[in-house]
Amino acid sequence: MHLADFVSGSFAGACGVAVGYPLDTVKVRIQTQKQFTGVYQCVVETFSKEGVHGFFKGMSLPIATVSMTSSVVFGTYRNCLQCLSQARGACCGPNTKLEVFLSGMASGVAQVSVMSPGDIVKVRLQCQTESRRALTKTPTPKYHGPVHCLLTIVKQEGLLGLYRGALPIMLRDGPSYATYFLTYATICEWFAGGNKKKLDWYVVMLAGGIAGMAGWTIGTPMDVIKARLQMDGARETKKYKGFFHCIAETARVEGTGVFFRSLGINWLRAFPVNMVVFFTYEVLTGFFQAGDEGVDPPQLGLE
Repeated sequence: MHLADFVSGSFAGACGVAVGYPLDTVKVRIQTQKQFTGVYQCVVETFSKEGVHGFFKGMSLPIATVSMTSSVVFGTYRNCLQCLSQARGACCGPNTKLEVFLSGMASGVAQVSVMSPGDIVKVRLQCQTESRRALTKTPTPKYHGPVHCLLTIVKQEGLLGLYRGALPIMLRDGPSYATYFLTYATICEWFAGGNKKKLDWYVVMLAGGIAGMAGWTIGTPMDVIKARLQMDGARETKKYKGFFHCIAETARVEGTGVFFRSLGINWLRAFPVNMVVFFTYEVLTGFFQAGDEGVDPPQLGLE
């Protein structure tokens, strides 16, 4: 078992959250609240009403939970690659593109049970636009912090309330992580020229950034549904009867274009975040494995 990948993935995930959280807040608000019509308008209104703090609401819990989920993602991915390679009878050979794709999908599905509670707390706090600054006349916030939000959800909605939106998370992260890792591995292989030379860091960062954008291109529609289900009933009466009703009602009221309304902000956020994630992951994995300087390209075959 590759334990180093679990540890490296954990630190990489935490670094990624720190880089991308402000844009993630903007993304969630655009997806769930109609008063925000675009990225610039959302940024300006959030800053004017809530200050810089408004972009970092609920960040402490996601840093902890994303560290765990990122650990599960990278650890599951690497160990699935090893298992598939051994099942094929080529434990020391390169992995095929299909194995990379399936391992990425398995890693996305595996992290849902760990991710969902922290994600719903994050979304609830990000969509809480009321300011706690004394001079404002807006209503007081419903949640006073990540822990209070977590306990309130459990009290009002039960433990299952923490897993509201788990199905769209699974349908989002399975295909998107499959695309994510396959894109990263393919770009690295392309720059390596088909041999096992070490990769420069700029290649790792470029491949990570593009992989993040590719993954979010696949995952954005389900991300919209996930956020709406998580917020449904938190601020007003429930609008959706379930997963399929949410999809149908969203498309009926706002058109199919709403499923990609936040794609631009997802791309803008995904590139720097995943540059940092893969850079951190590769540095730490290389350190734990006591390798030489540089990065080994993923062992991706062309079978």
